[in-house]
Amino acid sequence: MHLSKMSRRRFLQLGAGSLAGAGVFAATPQITAFASDLNDFLKGPPVPDIAPIQMTEHVWMIYSEDVFPTPENKGMMCNITFVVTDEGVVVLDSGGSLQIGEMAIRMIRTVTDKPVISIFVSHYHGDHWLGNHAFVNEFGADLPIYAHPHTKQEIEGVQGDLWRSLMERWTEGATIGTRVIAPNREMTHGDEFRFGGVTLRMHHYGVAHTPSDISVEVVGEGLTYVGDVAMERRIANMDDGSFQGSIDYIDRLKAAAGSEIWIPGHGRPTDDLLQWNQEMFAGIYENCLAAVENMEDMEGARERVMADPRVADKADETRGFDANIGRYISLAYLEAEMAAF
Repeated sequence: MHLSKMSRRRFLQLGAGSLAGAGVFAATPQITAFASDLNDFLKGPPVPDIAPIQMTEHVWMIYSEDVFPTPENKGMMCNITFVVTDEGVVVLDSGGSLQIGEMAIRMIRTVTDKPVISIFVSHYHGDHWLGNHAFVNEFGADLPIYAHPHTKQEIEGVQGDLWRSLMERWTEGATIGTRVIAPNREMTHGDEFRFGGVTLRMHHYGVAHTPSDISVEVVGEGLTYVGDVAMERRIANMDDGSFQGSIDYIDRLKAAAGSEIWIPGHGRPTDDLLQWNQEMFAGIYENCLAAVENMEDMEGARERVMADPRVADKADETRGFDANIGRYISLAYLEAEMAAF
């Protein structure tokens, strides 16, 4: 059942008002069950098709032009990468909603009639995995969905419903109807999976964007999907991560994978993707560390960061720079304080 934005909003307001009037609008099991049933009953609008781009012999990417969720893009803010093998299709991050996952399935079928046989989840932020719902609807509840153990645990815990709710709020209900489908398999650093002649190698080098980011190397094709370890002309959110950890992760990934094509979760693959991100992270963090070591406050750290060409020269081309640089400096300063003391 598809509802317009206004009718969805009115329906929910009426439902909430009725419950509040009855004095039962509390987080009881009954209300939780009602909310789940309501989410199943309602469904947001479909997401427009985005034609896949072929990256290598076996790898395709559904590119998201936007990098932040809005009502207009219906939450389509994350690239969906898929690998076509003789055995079937392997999806690297399924997108941020049921509707986005459904669009991805339509697009995969323009490339091949082979079934999807596995999904790999790069980390626990929901714009990368809430599309799992569409894939299990289409290919069965037993579809293997792999993630790092910590990622799996987070999605099964607080992060799952949190991200479902956040995507609904940011898109004004466009993603409603999406259910949390957590990973059902675990993988970690060094694991290799072979599908129909194509080998995928897992890379994990500690805390980066989150504590459990997995990058997926398509062995022999010079391509690695890095998730949110690096983004094109955007600074990765570090609320769950580490600036120094990201710098170290990128160093180790470059040495181990040696790829020429690095696909980010957000933005286009570029030749300088990893270098750009590493320079930006270093320009922010190293100046915050210097400020802490010299007993300077946050404002002193900001002055150092904004004067550093590794940051200043990238400001105009970085999406969301003005709105977010203060928060990134604050997070880097707190991390530097912990490192220094």
